[in-house]
Amino acid sequence: MTDTILSVDALSTRLPGRVLTADSDGYDAERTGFQQWDAHRPAAIVAATSADDVREAVSVAAARRLPFAVQATGHGHTAPTEGLLISTRRLTGVRVDPTTRTAWVEAGATWRHVVDAAAPHGLAPLSGSFPGVGAVSYTLGGGLGLLARRYGFASDHVRRFDVVTPDGRARQVTEHCEPDLFWALRGGGGHVGVVTGMEIALVPVTRLFGGSLLLDVTQAPDVLDAWRRWTGDVPDELTSAVTVLTYPDVPGLPESLRGRSIAHLLVAYCGSPDDGRALTRPLRTFGPVLADTLTDLPYTASGSIFDEPEEPHPYRGDNLVVRDLDPRALAGLTAVAGPDSPVFTVVGLRHLGGALARPPRVPSAVGHRQGSYLVSVLSPVAVGEETLVRGRHDDALAPFADAALGRRLGFAFRSLREDALRTAFDAGDYERLRGITRAVDPHRLLHTGHARG
Repeated sequence: MTDTILSVDALSTRLPGRVLTADSDGYDAERTGFQQWDAHRPAAIVAATSADDVREAVSVAAARRLPFAVQATGHGHTAPTEGLLISTRRLTGVRVDPTTRTAWVEAGATWRHVVDAAAPHGLAPLSGSFPGVGAVSYTLGGGLGLLARRYGFASDHVRRFDVVTPDGRARQVTEHCEPDLFWALRGGGGHVGVVTGMEIALVPVTRLFGGSLLLDVTQAPDVLDAWRRWTGDVPDELTSAVTVLTYPDVPGLPESLRGRSIAHLLVAYCGSPDDGRALTRPLRTFGPVLADTLTDLPYTASGSIFDEPEEPHPYRGDNLVVRDLDPRALAGLTAVAGPDSPVFTVVGLRHLGGALARPPRVPSAVGHRQGSYLVSVLSPVAVGEETLVRGRHDDALAPFADAALGRRLGFAFRSLREDALRTAFDAGDYERLRGITRAVDPHRLLHTGHARG
């Protein structure tokens, strides 16, 4: 306790006005992110307003050997820290260089900030399905977004990181300078330091043909397998997914959805609208269409495709990357999200392949590039339900185990023990990541929410 008090005193001296403790106004708002299950309970929070603030905070933590964590938007939060929390949510700057087709993105910027900054130049980032997610943390996990099959993982397009490693050193990391850190930061999940900014390549995309088709699962019981077959020969320019959930029977929802198990067929195509309409025409044969939002839209409106909830809430989730999809396993997956499920569950499938399967110019920690699909489960969770939800998710993914390559870190909304964390990487890569982490964080101060060896 004395060391913690001394650490907080040192922080307050070096960062006046930017250190919050439990009795400070704004402490609860600062420690709680989008994911509201089991929020951080830090002894102190540094509300960083610059990269120098981050460096000072990590330096104090390193000198006092105080465990610390970092949070921007908190979408990927899995387990709380009780040491120091470095909040980067105020660092939202984005600078676009249209000549080099790059953007400099600060630690707390969301994809919405980056998309809006890039769009006037006819460019787009490899952003995710939800614009409110932090761009840096998303990229550190690899980043599987709307343009993924055409352009690959978001981490494949990073040119440089500015990072403060847990030993208190501020470093510029590129493929030529600190190449081991550059490898680890692209897909390693942020285990090796606090990124204060990154330079990313942008792509010449201004519009998409995209949106969703909604089908009643009772009228289209084979919808998941039909989607699987449809993905067999689509071009790389088309990235798609399907989710299934049962809507509650409550006022305020459209009558066509209330109490029904609904499949959402989700499409993002970076080609002409006419080609997009032709490619997606077979989807309409799967069953009666309850709603149709497929249209030509500006990339600035790409968040409407998945139309994910914007209100913070508590949730847990897990996933598997698989070589292929067994139709028998898919039949059981719809029941997991059905009205008889003991917990509300959203199941999802994402089509991989294309550019995702090709090795990047500079190797990275991203694993399982040979996977064909991602299978995911997600549930809201209340007090006393976490064990039930975890068991339900394990049961839902079990039929896919024989075809599984491992996990994708960006979809693991649960704290992973070391044996589970290892499955997010290709053979040998976890050991390499662990070695790099130990070199820069010998006292294991940086808390990422997952176990480390």
